[in-house]
Amino acid sequence: MELAFFQLVYNHPLLKKRDYEKIIKAHTRIEFRQGAMPIMTGKVTKAFYAIEEGLFRSFLYDYNGNETTTAFYCSKDVLIESFSLFQRMPSRENFQAITSSVVWKIDYNVFQELLNTVEGLREWGRTWATRELFLLKQRSINALTVSATDRYLQLIKERPEIVTQSPLKYIASYLGITDTSLSRIRKGIAVG
Repeated sequence: MELAFFQLVYNHPLLKKRDYEKIIKAHTRIEFRQGAMPIMTGKVTKAFYAIEEGLFRSFLYDYNGNETTTAFYCSKDVLIESFSLFQRMPSRENFQAITSSVVWKIDYNVFQELLNTVEGLREWGRTWATRELFLLKQRSINALTVSATDRYLQLIKERPEIVTQSPLKYIASYLGITDTSLSRIRKGIAVG
């Protein structure tokens, strides 16, 4: 199970079985209860996590003090606050377990050592960062060019676990709409 999981998370053709063995040894299995906050605003992040099971979200408070969900993290995702981890600066977001979860933690210093010794991991990191940048850009464009209903339908299609496991208020804030608007969208979809 562990090898298969890590091969999914750190999927790259340059990584060999012996590389995965090093990667697995560098991680520590941790369980989080629902509501736990592994990364918090104002603290410098010292690790990141590969999610084996569970659902997380990142959130912040906008200029009016309203809580806004900025992202969701599902099974096989990397739970990371990149700016804090790599720039060594305090996080501007909180990361919270929406469900009870199992993750694999890797400390920043250990990850840096692996980057220096496992060439395929460097290439995986480049690929992962490029994909994340693309997804962020696509989400920004969609927020301005795609209706809330279509963004919700896309979320159902691409990440159904978010819709089934997350409170609606988190989904609404992620979509940039009110709870009431999301309820109307859901009713319209059910009727249609």
